[in-house]
Amino acid sequence: MFRVHGHYRALRLLEDGLRTGRLHHGYLITGPARVGKTTLAMQLAQAVNCTGPDAPCGQCNACTRISRGLHADVRVISLEGADDESRTLIGIESIRDLHEVAHLKPYEGRCHVFIIEDADRLSAEAANALLKLLEEPPPDVLLLLLTANPDAILPTVASRAQILELRPLPLREVSELLRADYGATEEQAENVAVLSRGCVGWAIDAVQSPAVLADLHQRLERIADVSRSGLEARFTYADDLARRFQRDRALGREELYVWMRWWRDIMLLQQGRAEEVVHRNWRETLEAQAQALSARETVCWIGRLYETLGGLERNANPRLALEVLMLDLPRGAVGKSSSSV
Repeated sequence: MFRVHGHYRALRLLEDGLRTGRLHHGYLITGPARVGKTTLAMQLAQAVNCTGPDAPCGQCNACTRISRGLHADVRVISLEGADDESRTLIGIESIRDLHEVAHLKPYEGRCHVFIIEDADRLSAEAANALLKLLEEPPPDVLLLLLTANPDAILPTVASRAQILELRPLPLREVSELLRADYGATEEQAENVAVLSRGCVGWAIDAVQSPAVLADLHQRLERIADVSRSGLEARFTYADDLARRFQRDRALGREELYVWMRWWRDIMLLQQGRAEEVVHRNWRETLEAQAQALSARETVCWIGRLYETLGGLERNANPRLALEVLMLDLPRGAVGKSSSSV
């Protein structure tokens, strides 16, 4: 039985496939960061190798070994933890290894499962090599491609996989889950649900680990500080973010997404829609900036953020792209920083 919050349509498709023995050989699992893509992929890997009742049971030897990352027939391919920290793409060598393993019989389970995280970061050569495996898959192989950016997936690859779109949960469901299953207070649950934007994985981590909210607070402080700083401080920030982006593209992108959510809050305040603001504890700071800027400046800056993200996805020079972005940052006044997220 799948232990996943929400995503009912995707679960029905998978449960029907498991029950009838007609799972697709490849799935493209899409959705924003921390919405549950990896959780679903790991539980599907358990389901096709489970030896207990009501797969995935989560209790049998196969399920526990998969959850601990010890199962010989379940492999996760990702840039995270790569030996070469400068790597920005999943290379063809990783996919060639999959080809070799895929044509061997499973070692300890019934099915090889290959989980490719950030599948949009496959190099062109790797994507074409993967395409061959998707076109002629062995009968005991399941390919799971995970991405928050499905538009960057090679169309021929996407067309040979069944797409499972995971959408953020309604905030009310996230809040109820945090109170019922994770002991959050009503105020904490509501605040974290709003900050999570319906991405339940992030919400659960936020109530279980103070470090998650502390990290967000630090990012928001940086945004507030940079917004009221001169060019030298902005270029220093751009250089720092470019270095972080080169080390970990996902974390770099996430910081720019935080910028976008911050400026969306400013736009909402300018439109008189204060009840939709996400960073509620930064209301004073956001209102000061909203009052100091025109609606046109806000919309133009949000557009620049989108353009910069797009350029970085197309492998633009991170330092140059971020320096240009900081040059265009409006110099609106920012009020006193809040003390919490």
